[in-house]
Amino acid sequence: MNKKASVLMMSVMILLAACSANQTSPVATTSSTPVAVATTTPSPAPSATPVPTPTPTTTPSVPEAVKKEYHMNKNYDIVPNDPNGNKKIVLLTFDDGPKEQAMNQALIDILKKHNAKAIFFLNGYRIKQKPELVKLIHDSGNIIGNHAWDHDNLKSMTNEKIDQQVDDVQKIVKELTGQSPVFFRPPFGSGNDYLKTKIKDNKMLYMTWSNGSLDWDMTNKNNDSGKVIENVMKQLHPGSNILMHELPWTVKALDTLLTKLEEQGYSFVDPNAIELEMK
Repeated sequence: MNKKASVLMMSVMILLAACSANQTSPVATTSSTPVAVATTTPSPAPSATPVPTPTPTTTPSVPEAVKKEYHMNKNYDIVPNDPNGNKKIVLLTFDDGPKEQAMNQALIDILKKHNAKAIFFLNGYRIKQKPELVKLIHDSGNIIGNHAWDHDNLKSMTNEKIDQQVDDVQKIVKELTGQSPVFFRPPFGSGNDYLKTKIKDNKMLYMTWSNGSLDWDMTNKNNDSGKVIENVMKQLHPGSNILMHELPWTVKALDTLLTKLEEQGYSFVDPNAIELEMK
């Protein structure tokens, strides 16, 4: 093969190699890094985190405000503010407790039967002995009154001693019920000017009574529930502020007594409706 033929052969071979290279797979135009492709299927919404149902809490009941329709006069009778208001009302009160649950519960049940409320004037030393009875009376809707810590005559006490006798009862009742007493009755109905001023300055109503059942003159061996009723009915008058005690014969008399009072046209004043200032 001459030199010219060799050059021609080499040219053909180069041309064939170039054509073969042009027939290889095309180079991908996309990046070698995978790219997420959006789809039309919506992503599921995240589920809501369960919220626990709140446990209902018990809100302490707040007693409804009672309109002050009555006041106490200087004779310790309860009279309507309106001269044309109902005068045939009585106030029921029980002193010297709390003593026994059975008696307290019986009194509460009878009062409820007659749709009546009463003031229970309690002694501090008895409250300390049986605090659960204070709650029983209070929770029944009846009213706790302050009857001094001891059942002693306050009239001859020093001012400091009077302060202790009154204030200690206010404190223990507030601790047990959340409310301080607003009615005060001195043991034996006996007090002095310092005591009366103190009670007034503490926005309490100082009261004794205007109708005494004389149940306190009876004893376990010598008592008569019928006599308790008779004593009250003999003294009955409009606005009677009736003094009774936590005593078995008084408990026995109460249902009949309240029935007789109703038959005479009397109703029972709610102590909450009495203004805390004597007029």
